[in-house]
Amino acid sequence: MWFSLGGPPVEKLATQNPATTALIEHRKQQGRLRPGFPSLRATFVPLARIPELMQKTVIVAEDASFWSHAGVDWHEVREAFRQNLTQGRVVRGASTITQQLAKNLFLSGERSWLRKLREFRLAARLEDHLSKRRILELYLNVIEFGPGVFGIGQASQTFFGKPPEQLTLAEMLRLAAVIPEPLRLSPLRPAPRLLRRAATILERLQQYDYITREEFERAERDLAAFAGILEPPPARTPPPPEEDLPADEPEPPASPTPEPAPPPEEPGDGPVIE
Repeated sequence: MWFSLGGPPVEKLATQNPATTALIEHRKQQGRLRPGFPSLRATFVPLARIPELMQKTVIVAEDASFWSHAGVDWHEVREAFRQNLTQGRVVRGASTITQQLAKNLFLSGERSWLRKLREFRLAARLEDHLSKRRILELYLNVIEFGPGVFGIGQASQTFFGKPPEQLTLAEMLRLAAVIPEPLRLSPLRPAPRLLRRAATILERLQQYDYITREEFERAERDLAAFAGILEPPPARTPPPPEEDLPADEPEPPASPTPEPAPPPEEPGDGPVIE
């Protein structure tokens, strides 16, 4: 009976962009948003303006089977349940992009089985009424990237001062890496957790052949520079030419040789003074 009940009018999302979300309203109540926070409609970026590589980066980071599941990845749900049960704590999530969109748009942040069931139901309805491309477009425009930063358009401007079309692969990786923890991680701070996650996403992009080896290595260097572990090699000072070497400092032999014993002193000679 509960699953047969209606819910939010998700059908309207096929043609209308949301002006706000349940998560944004929750952040307002928490006082985390400034008074002049812009409407999502004012910052909405069409999917055509979001680089395809940015789309792929988020998909491999959050939901690799996005194009094939019907809203819920039941294989991931079973694996997460088994792993969390074994560990005795939550160590693995299983929310798809569609589920995250449903939660952001309509649900509170509480953790309960009832809310999870509602999330499953809303994800199925979104998949029934919207295309995959529309779901991805909405997701990239409502997801939280930092305190008061929602959507890829606002995130790219806030953190990198450029539109999404101009993002480098390393910047895309840093943005995708903060999605699970937008209030703890920042694309501008090289925290170990962010760097590990960005490196994992980069490896997945290569595994799926979404990037070339050259792109992989360039992004790897950019991430290393961001982390502060890539420094330019020290300048090499060429040795002076042989004629400039001091005459009283001959080059030492390759291996030490014993010095010859001094000649015996002749009677009547005094000590040898050098």
